Amino acid sequence: MRYDLTDLRLFVAVAEARNLTRGAERAHLAPSSASHRIRALEDSIGAALLQREARGVSLTRAGEALLRHARQVFAQLEQMHADLSPYAQGVRGHVSLWANTHATHTFLPDDLAGFLRRFPQVSVTLEEHTSPEIALAVARGEVEVGVMAEEAEGVDVELLPYRADRLVLIAPLEHPLAAAASASFAEVLAEPFVMLHAGSAIHTFTMNAAAALGRHLDVRIQVRSFEAVCRMVAAGVGVGMVPQSAVAGRPLQPPLAIIALEEAWAQRDLKVCIRRRAGLSTFAADLVAGLTGVGSSGGAAS
Repeated sequence: MRYDLTDLRLFVAVAEARNLTRGAERAHLAPSSASHRIRALEDSIGAALLQREARGVSLTRAGEALLRHARQVFAQLEQMHADLSPYAQGVRGHVSLWANTHATHTFLPDDLAGFLRRFPQVSVTLEEHTSPEIALAVARGEVEVGVMAEEAEGVDVELLPYRADRLVLIAPLEHPLAAAASASFAEVLAEPFVMLHAGSAIHTFTMNAAAALGRHLDVRIQVRSFEAVCRMVAAGVGVGMVPQSAVAGRPLQPPLAIIALEEAWAQRDLKVCIRRRAGLSTFAADLVAGLTGVGSSGGAAS
């Protein structure tokens, strides 16, 4: 059976929009042409892919299966393009890496810089995503390597230890909390908070931790980096919750109080997420080895 990439792109667009007209627009096709192509695709497969409804479309079970495989096809094509395009630029390898906010803003800059110095012929694309998104993308084969902070329950991936870290509270030195060596999360829920932007992993995690206590955080301001969180806290906007690695051993100006969190969940160890080591490309295996110290193909060094 032959599959046309235009038809597959159209089907993915329609399936994600849940609407034939909007999907056709995304695929740059007229609705009539899109409808004809979808019906022809259904005829060739021998099964209905879409359930037509009054306000759009929904996926049949066959449609859900096709959507899953089509996404894998396009992910593989993107990876193929990423792997091949560096050759035209004189670079012999490329790796796509997804990481959560914590890793992206703390450990990865130095670690990736070291890796790229060791392997100057390799390039890396780094994208920031939440831990659940990373686990799913790795399991689906959409990306080879991820760095995340949560367990991947129900997802078939392998997790390798990367870095150990903890979440801590930060507050201005004149704040009543500043004198405390530690505090529980419940004790500070009434405080105004400085948070990373909505959609970041630590924002989602913190909001869920408050919801588990039946409380709601007073988010005074949202910013884009841990450095900005520290500056806002120092200015007296509120308290913050950041990885210890973002503040420990660094000269903070003005200085901040760092208060330990008593909850067990404050331990936020980072893990490298892969589908399976045997299936990694040479360059991805070298990156995983560089991050974890576990095995190396040595291919990128040749």
